[in-house]
Order: sequence, then C-alpha cells, then structure tokens
Amino acid sequence: MAGQSNAAPVIIKRKKIVVGGGHHGGAWKVAYADFVTAMMAFFMLMWLLGATTEKQRKGIADYFNPTIPISPASGGGEGAFGGDSMFSDNTLVRTGTGMAATTQGSDQKAGGAGGAKASDATAAEDSQLKKLQSVLEGKGGESMTMQALLAHVVTKVTDEGLVIEVFDLDGAPLFEADTATPTRTLTDISTLVSQVVEAAENSIAVDGYVRSYPVMLVNNPVWDLSSARAQAVRTLLESVGTPDQRLSRVSGHADRKPVTADPSAVRNNRIEVILLRRDR
Repeated sequence: MAGQSNAAPVIIKRKKIVVGGGHHGGAWKVAYADFVTAMMAFFMLMWLLGATTEKQRKGIADYFNPTIPISPASGGGEGAFGGDSMFSDNTLVRTGTGMAATTQGSDQKAGGAGGAKASDATAAEDSQLKKLQSVLEGKGGESMTMQALLAHVVTKVTDEGLVIEVFDLDGAPLFEADTATPTRTLTDISTLVSQVVEAAENSIAVDGYVRSYPVMLVNNPVWDLSSARAQAVRTLLESVGTPDQRLSRVSGHADRKPVTADPSAVRNNRIEVILLRRDR
C-alpha cells in the first residue's frame, strides 16, 4: 500500500575500484631509475679520473666548457638570438660593443674600418700558436725519452698566448727539494721548449708557482721560492739559445693559484712559459 510509512529504505553500495595497486604503484621505479643513473655517472667519473692522463682530462674538461657565445652583446635584431643567427653578419652591433667579421658599408660599420684586418690578424696568430702547440706535443712520438719529458708538460692557447705548463710528477721533480736548483729533467725540458718557441718572434713570460707549505712555519718560503724558480728557468732558456730581449716578464706567484683540490700536492709545483700574443 502506498500509504505505508514503515517501508524499508533502499541502500545503494558503491564499490571503489583502485587502479595501479595503491601503494604498490610504479612511482618507486622512477626514483630507482634515477638512483641507478646517478650511480652509473658516478662510477664513470671515477673510471675516467683513474684511466686518463692529465692531458686527456684537460681535453675532456674543455669539451664541457664551450667558448661559443649563446647570444652576441647588443644585437640589433629581434628574437632570442638578437638576429637571424648568432653568426649572422646581417644583424650588426650598433652600439659599439662589438664588430662584424667582414667589412660592411659605412652606414653599418660597428668596429671601424680596421675591424676585418684585426680579426684576420688574430686568426692568423691563433693558427701560429696552435701550430707550435702541435709541434711540441708531436715530439712525444720521437722517442721514449721525449715521451717521458712531455709527461711533465701540458699546453693550452689562451687570451694571453700559448701557455706551456711544466710541472712536478711524483718521484720526478723539476727542482731539488725545496730549492731553485734545476734537475736534469727540467734542463732537458727547457732545451725542448726553447727549440719550439724559437720558431716564433713573440715575447716570452715565465711564471713560477709552488705548493703550499704548513702554515706554522716561521718563514714560509713560497714567495721567494716561486720567484727563484722562475728566474732559474729564465736562465736555462737563455743558456740554450733564447735571446734575452724576448723575455718580457718573470714572476713568482707563490701558492696562490693551486691547480688541485689539495694545495700541498706536488702537482702545484709548476712553471708556466707563456708565448705572449703580440698585443700583450
């Protein structure tokens, strides 16, 4: 009967279906994959550090340190790169902060009439410095003795010029312990360096660096020792034929620019012979 008030209520039960297994889902797999990837990269780094030479590690570091600019300063165009491309000569710098690589019309010159000539001169000097770098590195194939000497040497072309870095190795120092007296190894390397740099007429700078000594020393020798070692290399270069007029700077830098994480490591005992650019 429709008028009954004690009719039983209708109860509807809805079952909730959980997709993905709840806490047994796949999120942990993503985290685990990231962990495995990080560990693989770590072990690859450890392997590279142990399996490569100083020169090879320098090459790997340079690969991950690009020198190509992403965007030229004060570009005149529109868009992310300030022009059609980062190398486009159609978009010139109009504020005087740069110059085009080729000679432009008088209404569009950014670097003056001599811009192209200056660029050509720089490119030519870069080519000459890199050629000397290749000559020095190539001497390692002449004999086992040359290869052993060049194990002490790394080279790089910088804004300052061609830097020839000569450094201590464990068990094969360049100087007698804590002195500025050259060993036979350094004498032979100086002869080799002199033969290479005599192919150019650029001025030469000699910079000396040493490892850090304990801070409790009353008389810390780093300044005097680095300067004396730089002077000793200057004397060696002159004795094997480098003209005195080409030496423009001899400096001692103490322990102020270590090249390793440990400032007291023997690798920081080094001499830099720099074939300077002509505008230096």
